Amino acid sequence: MTARTTLDALTAACDSDRTVLIRGGTVVTMDAELGIVDGGDVLLRGARIAEVGRGLSAPDAIVVDASGSIVAPGMVDTHRHAWQAQLRRTIPDVDDLAGYLRSTLMQVAPAYTPHDVYVGTRLAALTALDGGITTMLDFSHNARTIAHADAAITALIDSGIRGVHASMAPHFGGWDGQWPADLARLRSTYVPNDDRLVTLRMAALATPDIAPHVAYGPELAAVAAELDIGVSLDVMFGQGASLAVMEWQRQGLLGPHLESIHSTALSADAWAAMRDHGVTVALAPTADAQIGLEDAVPPVDEALAHRIRPGLSVDVEVALASDMFTQMRALLTLQRMRAVNAVYGTEREAARITTRDVLDFATLSGARTLRLDDRSGSITPGKQADLVVVDAEAINTMPLHDAVGTLVLGADRSNVTSVWVAGQVRKWDGELVGVDVDALRAEVHESVAAITDRVRTEPG
Repeated sequence: MTARTTLDALTAACDSDRTVLIRGGTVVTMDAELGIVDGGDVLLRGARIAEVGRGLSAPDAIVVDASGSIVAPGMVDTHRHAWQAQLRRTIPDVDDLAGYLRSTLMQVAPAYTPHDVYVGTRLAALTALDGGITTMLDFSHNARTIAHADAAITALIDSGIRGVHASMAPHFGGWDGQWPADLARLRSTYVPNDDRLVTLRMAALATPDIAPHVAYGPELAAVAAELDIGVSLDVMFGQGASLAVMEWQRQGLLGPHLESIHSTALSADAWAAMRDHGVTVALAPTADAQIGLEDAVPPVDEALAHRIRPGLSVDVEVALASDMFTQMRALLTLQRMRAVNAVYGTEREAARITTRDVLDFATLSGARTLRLDDRSGSITPGKQADLVVVDAEAINTMPLHDAVGTLVLGADRSNVTSVWVAGQVRKWDGELVGVDVDALRAEVHESVAAITDRVRTEPG
């Protein structure tokens, strides 16, 4: 069966009873019991993984030949400001948080219409899928109106990604004041239950110094609890966030519903409190190091010392790379440099993380960070089929000796041949399925031109 014929069969089949057999790949399950299955098969039934093993057979299955390929869980981006995607690399050399706040959130964000939010968010989600990211938390902090919020969550739905819409009011500029009350409408309209492909969280900041109206505390915690949604907290770094964590502990506001983003330069007491209350952690390796947030060191060692296995995230495409391969490599390099430097000239042994560690952070631990590990993050029977197939015979990946090492150190988005989300194929034979890239490109350029014109002509 040709690639085109197989795609036709996959997209024509009924979702609920379709059986797919991905055959003969090196299956990196990220499941502690299943491990790596050389020459392995993955059997999908509908949206779920039915079996993993060798020599599997299923009558009437659509067979996908994965020989010469690695089959792995889809990667998980635990924090990205997706609406900004059409502003990619507009401030590539920004060197502090204030520069980002001034250029992107003060100057440009108020010029966004709901359509611009839709275009940016969809572009970010499709880029994620193209690079093997099957789950993305969109920290959507430009919800100026109900229409802006609707555009952001609709873009996630339309893209086909497993999305988490984390909604927050804008930091600066005019807005309708509808947030956080509008979260109830988003919940009932788009996410009446958490079994949907796109789910909902509240987004908030750790401290009130930048934008007091979006700082986490008892009022926002009560809204999230009433709606039974998690809270993703950005700007979780430094002394201010450390003191906030201790205050939240005193107020009884810490818990596993919280995601701490960055977590850079937090105090030992704050780390202990987050550990004791089950708070999850999303690292942003390139953001911390490249932009220079607080001490500029992604705190993977601190997280692991407190028995927290973190997720990874892209953060802001206005200044950073868009893919998870970059995040894995950056964190691996930075941590191992830091570990060796700490013991240089002594007899102590460097405590290095491994390629398997960072692949875990990008997959299973990332899913756990977003409380989605019951359905994604590993190739485990019963979970939903979020997975990627990576060419291990390409010029930059052959020959295959170590599948984990190849995924972390050798592969890039061009090697991702197919991507599956809940059993639906979203990328096939190296191309996104059902996406008119030329039309998307035109839409992106039109949006950029309109935003630029508004920024130039609007007062302030």
